[in-house]
Amino acid sequence: MQALIQIILPVFLVIGFGYVAVWRKLFSDAAVDGLVRFTQNFAIPCLLFTGISQLDLSQNFDWKLLTSFYSGALIGFITGLLGARFFFGRSWEDAVAIGFCGLFSNSLLLGIPIAERAYGTDALAVNFAIIAVHSPFCYAIGITAMEIARNRGGSVRGLVPRVLRAMFSNALVIAIALGFVVNLGGIPLPGVMWDALGLMTQAALPAALFGLGGVLYRYRPEGDLRAILFIVSVSLILHPTIVWLMGNWLGLDRGALRAAVLTAAMAPGVNAYVFANMYGAARRVAASAVLLGTAGTILTAWGWIAILG
Repeated sequence: MQALIQIILPVFLVIGFGYVAVWRKLFSDAAVDGLVRFTQNFAIPCLLFTGISQLDLSQNFDWKLLTSFYSGALIGFITGLLGARFFFGRSWEDAVAIGFCGLFSNSLLLGIPIAERAYGTDALAVNFAIIAVHSPFCYAIGITAMEIARNRGGSVRGLVPRVLRAMFSNALVIAIALGFVVNLGGIPLPGVMWDALGLMTQAALPAALFGLGGVLYRYRPEGDLRAILFIVSVSLILHPTIVWLMGNWLGLDRGALRAAVLTAAMAPGVNAYVFANMYGAARRVAASAVLLGTAGTILTAWGWIAILG
């Protein structure tokens, strides 16, 4: 109960403030859009750039960590895709979008603040190692699968350029790439630049959580409830369970295991809906999965924190 009150609830209270503010019309839809644009395109990229550029790559990029987390993410994607196609009879395009919900956990807006409150700031190096690969990996899988689904029976010529163009038009991916350039190149930045980045990163998570609450108000549980509950179960239960099993099997150290499992236990990220909306596929299921999954994360995060100790 202490973990629920001290670690998890403060994060969801900020989300709740944003939800209530929009619900009671104290914060307009246009203001929510502006806040989300600020966090997604500026503040959070600054957070990612700072984290990646200062990360000890030799220590934190552990193949056991990445194998454990991304094997769970990939199995979540395949399970969601095949379940949507063969259990619920959705089109292949819908199936890819639903599978993406099982692939793209909210590692940033939920994963970082909950992990930081649970295990301290020093533990976030592992989270940044996961996040450094997260958007490129997930978008590469999702976009490739969607392009194949949309062009089945036809030519897939130009598939790689389309995937790369979609990936590197994303501000988060660009920030991660620039962080690697600075880190690997040993490029020094002036102190005033780090100070400015520090101010931006301080605003990133509170503003993003408040904005997330406002965005979630727009989502109503609509569509096929069985498909929604199925993909939420894949995201909140199957993914972290596989990461926990893989991590123990590979002998992942305790700190990395806790970070990987807790990050995997997060709800589908808003980008799951953005992806579905981009292709006009399974939008209602994706939106509802983000909403219900975010609410369910209160319990799953609490449970995994208790299990992991």
